[in-house]
Amino acid sequence: MPRTSLLQNRWWVVVGAFLGLIVNQGAITFYAFAIFLKPVSEDLGVSRGTLSSAVGLLLAVFAIFVPVMGSVMDRLGVRTVLLPMIVLVALATAGLALLTASPWILYPLFATQGLFATCQVPIGYAKVITAWFDRERGLALGIAVAGAGLGVALVPQFVAFLIEHQGWRAAYVGLGALILAIAFVPVALFIREPPSAPAAAAGAAEVAGISVGEAIRQPLFWIINIGFVLATIAINGTLAHVVALLTDRGIAAATATNALSVAGVAIIAGRIVSGWCVDRLFAPHVTVGVLCLPVAGIALLASGAGGVAPFAGTVLCGLGIGAEIDLMAFFVGRYFGLRAFGAIYGLMFATFAIGSGLGSFLMGATFDLAHSYRPMLVVFMAALVASCGLIGRVGPYRYATAAGAAGGSDAR
Repeated sequence: MPRTSLLQNRWWVVVGAFLGLIVNQGAITFYAFAIFLKPVSEDLGVSRGTLSSAVGLLLAVFAIFVPVMGSVMDRLGVRTVLLPMIVLVALATAGLALLTASPWILYPLFATQGLFATCQVPIGYAKVITAWFDRERGLALGIAVAGAGLGVALVPQFVAFLIEHQGWRAAYVGLGALILAIAFVPVALFIREPPSAPAAAAGAAEVAGISVGEAIRQPLFWIINIGFVLATIAINGTLAHVVALLTDRGIAAATATNALSVAGVAIIAGRIVSGWCVDRLFAPHVTVGVLCLPVAGIALLASGAGGVAPFAGTVLCGLGIGAEIDLMAFFVGRYFGLRAFGAIYGLMFATFAIGSGLGSFLMGATFDLAHSYRPMLVVFMAALVASCGLIGRVGPYRYATAAGAAGGSDAR
């Protein structure tokens, strides 16, 4: 088969998304931050709470502009927006090497990175995949977003290596170079939308859906959104500080970093398995089942138990967050349609980002006040239980799989 024909297969879009999301915003900022936290704090002489608040500002800026980015992608196309933005986020990440203890330097540099990083999230990638896939949408999304899990497994190791051998400033420069090297070429080669209307190719459902204004006026939007954001606060808040938590208990830094990397592998597994499941089972039921895993994981971390318990807890949290992002994209497609997918998913991802920043800040502030993470871990378990209660209330799909999608109609 000619090379051009091979590249026209829609599964190459999934490959491009998988590779691009290895250096997604979560991996390059949130999980890498867990490795940067101690050395940057000690070198600059600022508290963990202060650094966590700077990341909170980053995520607040990110949250403000990510719905705008989703809307721009709806209007201009994903590829057109992604290519220049990847270059900018690489430069902004490398610019964090210039951090000082001065708030006039610290906060603006983090905020700038948050602004440009609005492109390196699943929104655009998920929009393209949702347009190409219908019957196998869950699996395609799961595989693509699993790239972010691989990033969680690899990026902290890359950062830890650079910090150990070159220092944290060189590590930020290296992280910027990694973004450019891994994301730009796959996006240029593989990311594209269907040739005519979204979802017209590959036998997917006819384009349908509601506007972003209509979505936010529906209670369903807020039930789904709040359910996911509570889970985000709990799981990401825990994982952002898990390396510091483990090293505080006397575990070697390299071992703690390995635990975070294993959580990244769990994210990959969680996303692929949950994607496969929602193609066959009712997505809210799958989601509730998945969120029970980090409840157990946080309980293990809060218990203070030694041995394998803290590592098992970290992995269970990884399984939970591993399923969350692609499930959110699946919910948007099935409950609100494709018409304003980027803008609606952008709004949900904005609250996801706020939740991530809030969770990290709450963990840092709790440690500064109580010199322990345990009180906030108990609160996080309660938040996950509330999340399960909300997601469990979601009703039937409003934009279900196309009735005519059969074995060969959704394959290309």
